[in-house]
Amino acid sequence: MTVKRLKLGIVGGLGARAGADILGKLVQFTPVRSESDHREILFEQKPLSEPLPVDSPDYNPTHRKFYVFDTLLRMERNGCDAALLPCFITHTFLGELRAELSLELISICEALADHVGRHHPAARRIGVLTTPYTRRQGLFERTFGHPARILYPGAREEAAMLTAIYGAGGFKAGGSSEAIAANVISAVQFLVDQGADLIVPGMTEIPLILSATEHGVPIPILNVNEIYARYALSRTSARRLPVFKVGVLGGVGPAATVDFLRKFVDATGAERDQDHIKLIVEQNPQIPDRTENLTGRGPDPTLALYSTCKKLERGGAQLIAIPCNTAHAYVDRIQRHLDIPIINILTETARHIAALAPRVERVAILATDGTIASGLYQGALEAEGLTPLTPDPEAQGAVMEAVYGKAGVKAGFVSGTCSQNLVFAIERVARAGAQVVILGCTELPLIELPERLGEATRLIDPTVVLARACVAASRAATD
Repeated sequence: MTVKRLKLGIVGGLGARAGADILGKLVQFTPVRSESDHREILFEQKPLSEPLPVDSPDYNPTHRKFYVFDTLLRMERNGCDAALLPCFITHTFLGELRAELSLELISICEALADHVGRHHPAARRIGVLTTPYTRRQGLFERTFGHPARILYPGAREEAAMLTAIYGAGGFKAGGSSEAIAANVISAVQFLVDQGADLIVPGMTEIPLILSATEHGVPIPILNVNEIYARYALSRTSARRLPVFKVGVLGGVGPAATVDFLRKFVDATGAERDQDHIKLIVEQNPQIPDRTENLTGRGPDPTLALYSTCKKLERGGAQLIAIPCNTAHAYVDRIQRHLDIPIINILTETARHIAALAPRVERVAILATDGTIASGLYQGALEAEGLTPLTPDPEAQGAVMEAVYGKAGVKAGFVSGTCSQNLVFAIERVARAGAQVVILGCTELPLIELPERLGEATRLIDPTVVLARACVAASRAATD
């Protein structure tokens, strides 16, 4: 079986020459028998402009964060599975980027920690050449940890090194004089004098500078670009699972969507913000009315529903929830064209009722004319061995008035006339023998009902069932 190797991206504008060096090393170290064995690589280089230079004491990487995020987002959209970031400053906020993107971000720090652990396990005093910002962030202390001690050049040596790299005639400006290398070697020598037994360049330009000169340093100096390239190739031979994300097709109707989101959060059972499940919501109230279409009085909403589902799919959702019972009349024709599943509110509700104890048999469906006419709820209940009951015409009219009337829930009302209409319908189906009543329009659970009604008749909220099913699917996919 052929293993699909990931398409790699390189954010090249963070250091033009260093980015090009890593690109070359990826090509150099890829084991190939023919040209077709090389990796597919997207190298994007766009000049980065920041208000302050990185060697400034007041440097802040906010602009760099936005630049890197936008570049990675384009790479993600262009089919990259993983990306390299040839910039140590960027690795100070790598966790922030990983939290927002689905493509894998290859860490240069993880590459160095792995390399040092395997090839220099006895290193205890590690000399690091880096920018003041990266030094202040403690990146290398986190990378190598105890018992290693991180050493940095003195203030004078650091300043000379930074001028050699970032100054007007420095390396990043295209300079290649011996004076540039001499200033870097001076900083290296300071670290040697402090007892360093290993030198780690914390700027990806330094390997290029040192490779072009005879430095005579008596301790190893890591070629971080080579280590990074080799690590990236070794770690990207198979596709990783992205962060799980639930897509919500919203706006059908808007208040029901907000209600679903609240119930989804409640069902998650998280102890802190970070324990919650990622959601992407496409609120599209312009989708044509489903009931009007199903009863022959309105335009077809199928394309609008499908288009919204595709937006969620492109946005990285791994499953879709539609908090609208009536919209599920269109799910079968949409699902076959999607690569991710729609969690079906109707079948989940039927399964939930079938699992109730004590066992029930007769289940009433209070829903829109369109949902009733589709027969989908009836079929889902019958598939679970339950007997569906639908309201008589008078009770069904009360349900529609509670939803669509001038004082109905879609007009923003949750008490008064709409409540009276819903109570009437519930009591009517209960007298007809219903043991359980499904509030089968996602707006119906928004309507206020007297407590006595819930005590006398078992009411089922499909929105709660859908929320719990989505949470369960999310947990199962990430366990």
